[in-house]
Amino acid sequence: MTTGEWIRGTSVYRSVIRHGLEDTNRNRSLIIFENLFLHVHPVKVRERSLRFTHTFWLGGITLASMLVLIATGILLMFYYHPSVPQAYRDMKELQYVVDDGVFLRNLHRWAAHLMVFTAVLHMLRVFYHRAYRPPRQFNWVIGVVLLLVTLLLSYTGYLLPWDQLAFWGVSVGTNMAKQAPLIGERIRFFLLGGNIVSENALLRFYVLHCVVLPVALLLLVSIHIWRVRKDGGVQGPPEEGRQ
Repeated sequence: MTTGEWIRGTSVYRSVIRHGLEDTNRNRSLIIFENLFLHVHPVKVRERSLRFTHTFWLGGITLASMLVLIATGILLMFYYHPSVPQAYRDMKELQYVVDDGVFLRNLHRWAAHLMVFTAVLHMLRVFYHRAYRPPRQFNWVIGVVLLLVTLLLSYTGYLLPWDQLAFWGVSVGTNMAKQAPLIGERIRFFLLGGNIVSENALLRFYVLHCVVLPVALLLLVSIHIWRVRKDGGVQGPPEEGRQ
């Protein structure tokens, strides 16, 4: 008995590799079904949908940006206090005192820009390929909501440095929301916790940016990826001659 045969005969090996290594359709399917990291992919996909020029990996880049934002955001929370004027002082300390603080903050900032940019391009790609048609209409709606949550995450993070750019940017944005019919005044009051951009607004934006919206994003992303699998993978562009 060879060493390889002895290893394959152990209970530890059989508990991990349950379906053997034979290259068959059944085993390839079982690999997808039983693997924690691969089960999000369909068992079979069209070959053209795997090409880089088909999706440009826009969904994957958006997901990777989200993971970078989560990691850098957690690290930034160790140095940040959502209070006036301490928030601005924390930003100055990150820039001039904390080791690699500028790199950490800029990584978080540019990952946020990249996530918004690729999310918009991803939506345009899906729309161009008409992947919103049945049976994918539910996942299209989830994607639209995900884009809105992404924009809200970017907007709520805008106020946290508590500098002049943040103050006046949020002032302009909330005044624009105020012009919405019927509920504009209530939306602005809800966001600011009052009638002006104050410490109440900073605390509310911090809670929205670090708790409420990230939880909603993770939940919706999980549903979105699950539906990609259930709907049969990435939808290709319309074939020539098809209506």
